[in-house]
Amino acid sequence: MSNRIIRNETPADYRAVEELTREAFWNVYKEGADEHYYLTLLRKDPAFVPELDLLLEENGVLIAHVAYTESTLTDEDGNAKTILSFGPLSVHPDYQRKGYGKQLLEASFEIAAEMGYEAVVIFGNPENYVPRGFLSCRKSRVHMPDGVYPTALLVKELKPGALSGKSWTYTENIKVHWEPEDVDGFDRTFPEKKKEWRPTQEMFYIYSHSQVVFD
Repeated sequence: MSNRIIRNETPADYRAVEELTREAFWNVYKEGADEHYYLTLLRKDPAFVPELDLLLEENGVLIAHVAYTESTLTDEDGNAKTILSFGPLSVHPDYQRKGYGKQLLEASFEIAAEMGYEAVVIFGNPENYVPRGFLSCRKSRVHMPDGVYPTALLVKELKPGALSGKSWTYTENIKVHWEPEDVDGFDRTFPEKKKEWRPTQEMFYIYSHSQVVFD
């Protein structure tokens, strides 16, 4: 019988979650990965939301993890709304496309709504997140400070109608910064893995460098 639980990450989980994150993202968006190092910085950032630092286990095996941070939406009149962003969302390669990430996200959305957050805005692959209820930022009238509507900027209302009738500027609250050598040094503390090019890296480039121009 499956014993599946979703719970908060604790310091005792940190290394295992970093290993999971490394496995989930290795060679996906770049040759190698830096998401596992980013996570170590994110936990210390003021925008980090510990209540939404969640992992999913099944029969004692760590399968998935998600981390949330606070971001800001500002309307045309200068009124600001604190909302959420998430990432990295990590699912071990052996368990991807089996519903684990979906279950973890749905649970996190429920907790976030109970905490009073009204929306989630992320940068992600539309193929992965539109089925989870996310819309194009253009449809939600959410844009970057320069007025651009990136293809990968996706919006989900946790409170229906929370963003309706206004245009919003999205701002990340995260302040983390690192140098490439910092990632390399941290990655050397893990077992060696081969860095390779994969087609997903070109897909990521296209999504991350394109924008929605017309409705």
